[in-house]
Amino acid sequence: MMLVADNMQVINATVSKAMEDMNSGPIRALAAKCSARGAHAIDVNSGPLGKGAKQKMAFLIESVQEVTALPILIDTANPVAMEAGLAVSRNPVIINGFSLEPVKMAGILPLAKKYNADIIGYLLNSDSSVPLDSGERLTIASQLLAAIEEEGISPERLIIDPVIVPLSWEQGTFQAMEVLSTLKLLPEVLGYPVRTIAGLSNLTSGSKCYKKSIWMENIYLPMLATANLSMVLLNIFHDETVAVAKTCRILEEGKIFSWESI
Repeated sequence: MMLVADNMQVINATVSKAMEDMNSGPIRALAAKCSARGAHAIDVNSGPLGKGAKQKMAFLIESVQEVTALPILIDTANPVAMEAGLAVSRNPVIINGFSLEPVKMAGILPLAKKYNADIIGYLLNSDSSVPLDSGERLTIASQLLAAIEEEGISPERLIIDPVIVPLSWEQGTFQAMEVLSTLKLLPEVLGYPVRTIAGLSNLTSGSKCYKKSIWMENIYLPMLATANLSMVLLNIFHDETVAVAKTCRILEEGKIFSWESI
């Protein structure tokens, strides 16, 4: 299970201020810290961006690349900003992402072919609502695969995000279990071992208790691992959760076990 740091977000005051000032120092420092903490990739979430979208996205990607060669997930719903980031990328890059929403099908999906990039597909309805259960999610997954193939993109480029929702939602716990069912059934339904990614932090979104949030992350993460999740988006500075993730990786690899490896 690949660990993707989700700390590079525009809602982070430090990142937002650095973007406003076009000051690469804080961005470089945060990217280097994510790398040092064991991230295998970094999600760069710029938000939708408005005025100066091209310049701001290029600035973000260039700043991250100055200090790390880790893969970068370019996370924006703005096709103009997305392409600006792809155009300057030297690191391996993943488009994050598209869904059945018409504007994303038209604006984001074609960029995967143009830039020969991997792309994340969200299991959301065309109006961006969350599916009711795993059955609906799997139907959407088939539709995303069909869209990929119609665009002339290799299915191996697709990474499926089943969409974790907050536990505090009315059906939050039910949805959490449906995500696990979806992950287990995806290879059979799509006909090949499709890669998957999930945003662990979404599970405890809205929680005001840090300790309980970490505890819940640490319980759910091994469940995701046993459901064959390929990549997990998480706060790389949550040391306990990262330790759990690394331990899951040790067991997944099936190598000779050593207590010193934990």
